[in-house]
Amino acid sequence: MPTERLMIPERQSLLRWAAVCVPAVELLGLLSARIGGRPNLNPWYEALQKPLLQPPPAAFGIVWTILYAMLGLALAYVLAAKNARWRGWALCAFAVQFALNLAWSPTFFRAQDISLALGVIAALWVTALATAVLFGRVRGVAGWLLVPYLAWLTLASGLNWKINELNPEGGAEIEIGAEVAVPEQ
Repeated sequence: MPTERLMIPERQSLLRWAAVCVPAVELLGLLSARIGGRPNLNPWYEALQKPLLQPPPAAFGIVWTILYAMLGLALAYVLAAKNARWRGWALCAFAVQFALNLAWSPTFFRAQDISLALGVIAALWVTALATAVLFGRVRGVAGWLLVPYLAWLTLASGLNWKINELNPEGGAEIEIGAEVAVPEQ
């Protein structure tokens, strides 16, 4: 695979776009998480049965910070490729997948709708894959920057699915502020 070399004006454009995109994507991700609510302060979420492979809560913030930086950088690569053939489609796909990304946390944590969140993350995974392919057509490195994101979305989708399976009532049986008997499996 040939290596991509950016000319000096393209490199400068990339740096300008990265200076805007990385903080913007990080900020929007943070706002979505804040709207959704902090899982460790959410009694409903704490009371849900979770899969054995659930990462520790601190891992989510660390991983998402890194992934959002990579998303912002990938977006900057595409935005800097002004005359690229697939650029418009890639940007549209990014917008759709990012809107779904931002919708997941409020859907799961704020609305407490595990099943709907599962549908959101499934659509997110498909659109993120399309985005990675289109980004790769614009700038190979932009597509590759989304591979860890797709891997994490795969894990997150599995966790969402398993939480949905372990909590068939969607957590509706959980009474906040009272002791709850967790049904045995």
